[in-house]
Amino acid sequence: MGLTDSDDNFADGDDDSSDFDVQVEKEERQDALDAALESIGGDDVMPSTSFSNSNDNADYEEIIYGDTTSFYDRLKEQMDMMSLNSEQHEVMEYLIGSLDDDGLLRKDLDTISDELAIYHNIDVATDEIDDILKMLQSMDPAGIGARSLQECLLLQVQRMREDDKTSGNIRLLDAMETVFKDYFDEFTKKHWDKIQMQMMLNDTQIDTLRNEIRKLNPKPGAALGETEGINIQQITPDFIVDTADDGSVSFTLNQGNIPELKVSPTFSEMVDTYRNNKEGMNRQTKEALLYAKGKVDKAQGFIEAIKQRRHTLTVTMKAIINWQRKFFQDGDESDLKPMILKDIADKTGLDISTISRVSNVKYAQTRWGTFPLRFFFTDSYTTDDGEEMSTRKIKLALKEVIDKEDKKKPLSDDALAKIMKEKGYPIARRTIAKYREQMNLPVARLRRY
Repeated sequence: MGLTDSDDNFADGDDDSSDFDVQVEKEERQDALDAALESIGGDDVMPSTSFSNSNDNADYEEIIYGDTTSFYDRLKEQMDMMSLNSEQHEVMEYLIGSLDDDGLLRKDLDTISDELAIYHNIDVATDEIDDILKMLQSMDPAGIGARSLQECLLLQVQRMREDDKTSGNIRLLDAMETVFKDYFDEFTKKHWDKIQMQMMLNDTQIDTLRNEIRKLNPKPGAALGETEGINIQQITPDFIVDTADDGSVSFTLNQGNIPELKVSPTFSEMVDTYRNNKEGMNRQTKEALLYAKGKVDKAQGFIEAIKQRRHTLTVTMKAIINWQRKFFQDGDESDLKPMILKDIADKTGLDISTISRVSNVKYAQTRWGTFPLRFFFTDSYTTDDGEEMSTRKIKLALKEVIDKEDKKKPLSDDALAKIMKEKGYPIARRTIAKYREQMNLPVARLRRY
């Protein structure tokens, strides 16, 4: 028969040594249990938890956001495994932050060099940036950090060579590389008959070549598992933004049908029982109370994490509205001001990775539609006169010009640059070409009909 709390005097038997040891062990366990329970015997019914102060750990992040490792974070994880000095680390981080949703780098290195000097006080030559970019391009997935679709595809072919995934098919890789280097214009127009004739391939060879090229990914950023919109059939906004007729803008967090979280009052009753009847409680009851205390600690930690999540979302959305107030008032996309992750991080005091995570998975319902938070972020373009303009505004103006052109005589990039300058957007021809490609608008000859 086992020893119970009712056997407190069991040690008074004949075997003094053995019974004494048992009694001492019992008393030590009892003292330890009482000491553990003392922390819930005060006035505070709800025990405090150290978890609420552990905002840096992975469990805390997962509770707040779920398993939503962002594009930015996945590349930073790979960057942290590289041997970089402090300056290289900053440049690499800036390059990662400059990638678009496809994982491509649309900015030229001269622009990046200027931005690093102006905004980060880092004086680095373009050839050094190019070296760091090559390190970024060595990351997974293959093609990340490319400056064009052509370079993206060539990087993937090069990675296939390095990985030796097509052992025995060197000729196939050579052919793919030839297509992208020598016949890229024909490739983009899907003129496979011309490619076949120029490369002197038979039908089987051209079919094999086409099938292998189809396996490449023109948007390597999508392979990083960005959490937005994957298999989502319906978007539920996280913020409800209201714009009054007088122009004032307010917002609320969309809590849906989530009830208020609180710990069951049963625990309070257990604490009261312990306070009023410490001496009369047996060991099993005390252990049950201590077990409940541990569960309440975890529950309180979860509640604190939810509160912190709401605070993070609130300050982020408030900063975005303050920055882009004009858009929320009139809904005109051209009124979006230049705004990058660092701007909101500075305004809120939050880490850039946190802002990146929030902007990639949260949506705002406005008077003008429902938008992902990343919609409100836009790069800037600095003219020769030093004027800073939103690239979003420039693109909209460019698209409007192209939409209104005579489709029998579409405008060349040089002609578009002249018209844009007359409209107050003095941007170079190569910038016109870059923005046109980003909007998936073809060159003039392909817009003719």
